[in-house]
Amino acid sequence: MKIEKNFNNKKIVLILGDITDSETDAIVNAANDHLWMGSGVAGAIKAKGGVEIEKEAKAKGPIPIGEAVATSAGKLKAKYVIHAAVMGQDLQTNEKYIRAATLNSLKRAEELKLSSIAFPALGTGVGGFPMDKCAEVMINATIESLRASQYPKEVHFALFRKSDYNAFLPELEKNLHINM
Repeated sequence: MKIEKNFNNKKIVLILGDITDSETDAIVNAANDHLWMGSGVAGAIKAKGGVEIEKEAKAKGPIPIGEAVATSAGKLKAKYVIHAAVMGQDLQTNEKYIRAATLNSLKRAEELKLSSIAFPALGTGVGGFPMDKCAEVMINATIESLRASQYPKEVHFALFRKSDYNAFLPELEKNLHINM
């Protein structure tokens, strides 16, 4: 499943699928502040892209919760992995951290002049943040960023389960309607 919406001469795309298969310039890792890659999205990225991604990320950490750093993408199709710290060592997250991590990931994409970036649903796995609230926070932050920046041109949300996709879809529709 895939849906594309135009906004401000850019695209927001919802995809039902595995973020590690994304053919975007960068994919976002839902990281902790020390940037070690355990399970969930981080584990999948490390398993498919290689341990060198984690090694490079850990050398840049720790970082403040809400910040983001870019590394190479190893064997992935993407050129970069942007590690967005949505939680600390306690593995707890909140709306403020998710919003900041989304905005800072988009800022890294702009700094690198990337055309496209793919996000997972930040903080909803190990962090336990509610999927519907995550959709609201991330889509609002994305629209805010796309309105003010030249890059990226496309923001993808790669959602692993149909229920996740179904949580993001009405939020995207509602926010684009309001912000048009």
